[in-house]
Amino acid sequence: MEMESMASAIGVSVAVLRFLLCFVATIPVSFFHRLVPGGPTARHLYAALTGALLSYISFGFSSNLHFLVPMLISYASMIIYRKRCGVISFLSAMGYLIGCHVYYMSGDAWKEGGIDATGSLMVITLKVISCAINYNDGLLKEEDLRESQKKNRLLKLPNLIEYIGYCLCCGSHFAGPVYEVKDYLDWTERKGIWTKSEKGTPSPFLATLKALLQAGFCMGLYLYLVPSHPLSRFSEPIYQEWGFVQRLSYQYMSGFTARWKYYFIWSISEASLIISGLGFSGWTNSPSPKPLWDRAKNVDVLGVEFAKSSVELPLVWNIQVSTWLRHYVYDRLVQKGKKAGFLQLLATQTVSAVWHGLYPGYMIFFVQSALMIAGSRAIYRWQQSVPPNIKKIFMLMNFAYTLLVLNYSCVGFMVLNFNETLAAYGSVYYIGTIIPVVLILLGSRSRKKSQ
Repeated sequence: MEMESMASAIGVSVAVLRFLLCFVATIPVSFFHRLVPGGPTARHLYAALTGALLSYISFGFSSNLHFLVPMLISYASMIIYRKRCGVISFLSAMGYLIGCHVYYMSGDAWKEGGIDATGSLMVITLKVISCAINYNDGLLKEEDLRESQKKNRLLKLPNLIEYIGYCLCCGSHFAGPVYEVKDYLDWTERKGIWTKSEKGTPSPFLATLKALLQAGFCMGLYLYLVPSHPLSRFSEPIYQEWGFVQRLSYQYMSGFTARWKYYFIWSISEASLIISGLGFSGWTNSPSPKPLWDRAKNVDVLGVEFAKSSVELPLVWNIQVSTWLRHYVYDRLVQKGKKAGFLQLLATQTVSAVWHGLYPGYMIFFVQSALMIAGSRAIYRWQQSVPPNIKKIFMLMNFAYTLLVLNYSCVGFMVLNFNETLAAYGSVYYIGTIIPVVLILLGSRSRKKSQ
């Protein structure tokens, strides 16, 4: 009864409240990881057991069974067929995730304020795939590898306890951020940048406090804005009565409002990873070195809201997943000695869409985002070719373009339904689709002329 009254008081379901409590509990759980006695093996066991326990409390016993399927298939592929373990892991883990998305209709559940384990399974999917691909890369010649491959490749297979600890560490699978298995092993074993040095051990407390304050602000703003900007408004008669500018403004405010929920989630994740120590990424190059916590960072709020171009968005939004997509999809689709083009970008965005779930809204959003980035690149090329006094006009144009197309596009991500997405886009005359396509065509034509 207490849970029910608490849930109704803040306007969420009991399942969501239970998840939020477990999610916030990842912060003290991560802190106590620092204090576990007994060396690396004990820390791996602590990471695995606390992660499994938090999943059980939040989602039930079946959640851990779901997590074990891609984890064990990927691990078996690394033992049995190392030469192709990356491909096997990618296809099996993504395939199982898609099956769970379809079975649980997770997008509809999230849209209606529900919760299930598929969100955590999404994070585990990326972890097991990257681990298998990095183990696969360990067979390749170093001169054939990119810098990221050299840094992350595994020459030796982690044992099963290390592997499970990596996948479930301190509840980081709830919402990320995704990190590399090599970093996890170094952190647990106190190697690499986590080795004691003359600079001392970085204190996580101030950075953790900043992340928590940001989380509180983001949740407060979200709760303030969301009652005035429900997604149901797109299908209400009043929306159809509005003029073009008011409809476009509402699309902006809907996207703006929804983002603060994600900012809150990622700020809590950031606090959890920072206080564990795993979020540490080195020291500043200054006379008085300060610790950096970039490994924990999954979003730059101001960077998203004031992005100068669409190209910047993957660098500031869902940062670690964007990095994962670049390293394990985008870069690997580019042949050696050649430059990436629109097809590689589109393929990467398609993988991202499928990872989120097989909803038309996701597919449309990520195709839109590929168009958005390509259009922004065209503006940037023009910006580079004009005199300095005109460049500011193109910079302002790119900012306005990003603001318009991002919030137009994300309607599909929010409503998910095909007809509702097209109706919302059509209500503003598909302006956020037409403009990028026109820019891409004009940019392609101008490049051909200059050649």
